Amino acid sequence: MNFVFLSPNFPKSYYNFTRALRNNGVTTLGIGDEEYASLSEECKNTLVEYYKVDTMEDYDSVYRAVAYFIHKYGRIDWLESNNEYWLLRDAHLRTDFNIKTGLQDDRIDGIKYKSKMKAFYKKAGVPTARYHLVTTLEAGKKFIKKVGYPVVVKPDNGVGAYATYRLNNEDDLNAFYNDHPDTPYIMEEFINGLIVSYDGVADAQRNILFETSHVFPDPVMNLVNDQIDVWYYSVREIPEDLKKMGRNVIKTFDAQSRFFHCEFFRLNEDKEGLGKKGDLVGLEVNMRPPGGYTPDMMNFANDMDVYQVYADMVTYNEARHFDPKHRPYFCVYAGRRDAHEYVKTLDEIQEKYQDHIRLFERMPDIFSAAMGNDAFMAVFETEQEVKDFAMDVLKQKG
Repeated sequence: MNFVFLSPNFPKSYYNFTRALRNNGVTTLGIGDEEYASLSEECKNTLVEYYKVDTMEDYDSVYRAVAYFIHKYGRIDWLESNNEYWLLRDAHLRTDFNIKTGLQDDRIDGIKYKSKMKAFYKKAGVPTARYHLVTTLEAGKKFIKKVGYPVVVKPDNGVGAYATYRLNNEDDLNAFYNDHPDTPYIMEEFINGLIVSYDGVADAQRNILFETSHVFPDPVMNLVNDQIDVWYYSVREIPEDLKKMGRNVIKTFDAQSRFFHCEFFRLNEDKEGLGKKGDLVGLEVNMRPPGGYTPDMMNFANDMDVYQVYADMVTYNEARHFDPKHRPYFCVYAGRRDAHEYVKTLDEIQEKYQDHIRLFERMPDIFSAAMGNDAFMAVFETEQEVKDFAMDVLKQKG
């Protein structure tokens, strides 16, 4: 089996995908724009061959790289990046090279464009916020007259919370229309809710091989725009209503043979037309792993290798090497920002929680807006310990 992995060096932990695939005897072929000599030794050791292009943004260069691999190794069985930014690129390459193991151009829109996700959510029986595709200021005002302020605007085809804003009044609205980028935007009614995710890996028939959930106390939009401290955590037990709704979503969307990251609001208050306090409302889906180093949080929480689960799905269309009933920990991520001063030093945190911390990392600049600059991951048996840890790590001076 030949598997082409786009940008296997980013994020840096993604070499674990090619590591696990190679464990299963897969011919792992990487394409990226970083010099081979600059790749980590871990990444190098997981690749049968690496093809360096000048820039991943140049489709023709990446196309020629895939063609080279076909000439040398034969037909490509899989092509994937597991990266939100490259999903459309992945689909176009699969289309051009007739690779059937992932979505091609004719099916990718439903998992990439936020407006087109709405129909799939509806089919799954999941309510979603009312929306409007941004056109003119007058049309925006008409929509807001129906739903009221605040509203949220974001790129229809966007990555994470990039260029996502909350508009609270007419001044904000006018400023947005005067200066928003020349790209399709979606406007949605604001939902007051806690963001929870349903994450995992599905097989070729969209059966769930692995599932988990994360809780995000602060919306990523707020983390990026307001530069507040970051923390979120994986849970030991998925709430039954989330599990049921998440499984319905995976059965409805084009989620076959994929990692998935589905986001929901759990309502903080009754919302007319959507539900009562505590009900779930669909936010958006991402048919790739959750961002940053969240897959590693899955491993820490469950004493498993989720990268190997993915590789086993690719190779055998089943999950091996883990016990789905073994969920010993919550895992919490807490990210500090350089702009803030904290009560405890990094050394004090590491000494106090040395038996719980599984990773301490200086985050790459490209992640820091959403994830903070200095990141801790730690495991605990109770949710209260998780919250206490986050408050301790992130307590600021003054």
